[in-house]
Amino acid sequence: MLNKGMSKAEIEEELRGKGDFVKVDYLNRYLKETPSIDMRKFAFLKMAEIYENKGTFIEAARNYENAATSSLTFVEKIEYHIKECQSYIKGNEFVRADQALKKAMVEANATQRNEIYIKVKEFYKRMAEIYERESKRNHAVRIYEKLLLMRISDIEKKEIKDKLKGLYEKLGKIKEANKLGE
Repeated sequence: MLNKGMSKAEIEEELRGKGDFVKVDYLNRYLKETPSIDMRKFAFLKMAEIYENKGTFIEAARNYENAATSSLTFVEKIEYHIKECQSYIKGNEFVRADQALKKAMVEANATQRNEIYIKVKEFYKRMAEIYERESKRNHAVRIYEKLLLMRISDIEKKEIKDKLKGLYEKLGKIKEANKLGE
């Protein structure tokens, strides 16, 4: 069992060999003991990692948000809010992803904001490509539609519309495909 006075290495050792649900239970109990801010962040990141590996992206995002809240530096806060955003994207929760993106933008300066936006936009594109490869066309369509609403160049917009048109045709959405062709 985990207790407040343990180091990161001791916690890692205690969790080794345990099942994911037991690890989460141990970490949740540990967090109720109100450890230091650094150790809270460590526990939230461990849980985010566990949830991400299990494919429970919404829970992973919540833990990244908690890790960001427990962070002291702006760089860490931005990093964890971006991971939160990416987890929400993986979980197809685009409204929450936008909220996480806004949180990261609040912590950033003007140069960082642009970098964050590009990073998130590229992540959306990668996820859409993954969905296309896995023949998850509806998921890919939702992401491409989301990308069209984002601030993108005309070249990117044309590429996305071409991909979207092909996906619409494969899904039998002829009206939508024709509308994009106009």
